[in-house]
Amino acid sequence: MAGASARTIAAAAGVNQALVFYHYGSVDELLGAACEQATRQRVGAFADRFAAVGSLRELLQVGRELHAAELAQGNVSVLAQLLAAAQTGDRLAGPTGAALQLWTDEIEAVLTRLLAGSPVAEVADIPGLARAVAAAFVGIELYEGIDRDGAQRAFEALDQLAVLVEVVDELGPLARRALKSRIRRAL
Repeated sequence: MAGASARTIAAAAGVNQALVFYHYGSVDELLGAACEQATRQRVGAFADRFAAVGSLRELLQVGRELHAAELAQGNVSVLAQLLAAAQTGDRLAGPTGAALQLWTDEIEAVLTRLLAGSPVAEVADIPGLARAVAAAFVGIELYEGIDRDGAQRAFEALDQLAVLVEVVDELGPLARRALKSRIRRAL
């Protein structure tokens, strides 16, 4: 993002640089709009996959496939740069956050559906959990650039948590009632 200027953007688009300011007001606002628009397309491309998810492990598998696609397309690099730039300016923070919220909304919808009736839902703040999952994937994507093996272990740890939730959900009715009661007391 440091090299992005109205001049370089206009040259790449083959337009007059004044159009950047006319349509967007600033380079940051153009970058923010591009981030949101591109994210809407990416979320749309994976919407059917999210809708078909039937377990937390399937959600993690979709996340891994999404991660691989985003990495191959260079989107992880762009996201890292947008996140870094957004730390110092509100004009990028809002649109970058809105773009990440699109992913979070998809994840929240899946988690709400998957955890309905689960003892885990008794203790989980599902909107907060969706943000945690989205943040974990962003973090893993950024972390992978410096420690590929560590990122793989992080994915595996998330998969282990999904197994634990599946085991809890497969408990019999008596064990589920006891677990729900124990969770309520712990809260």
